[in-house]
Amino acid sequence: MPDFNTEEFKVSGEQLLAKLKDLLHQGNIRRVVIKDKDGKVLIEFPLSIGVVGFVLAPTLAAVGAIAALVTEATIIVEKEK
Repeated sequence: MPDFNTEEFKVSGEQLLAKLKDLLHQGNIRRVVIKDKDGKVLIEFPLSIGVVGFVLAPTLAAVGAIAALVTEATIIVEKEK
């Protein structure tokens, strides 16, 4: 059995970055996948325990650029149990 839970969140492009920051703040996330409304993967990145903010800054900048381009997105997160 996998040692993680998967959760999916559908958000608008405007809400994408804020929701992702909120999820990251909650912690215990192993991996994040962001898909467009057609299910195409736009970005996927693993997270390790102890990742600090300045390491995530380039990734969050990329997510911000994606948010400006999409109207709807799905965030899929894998969380540690």
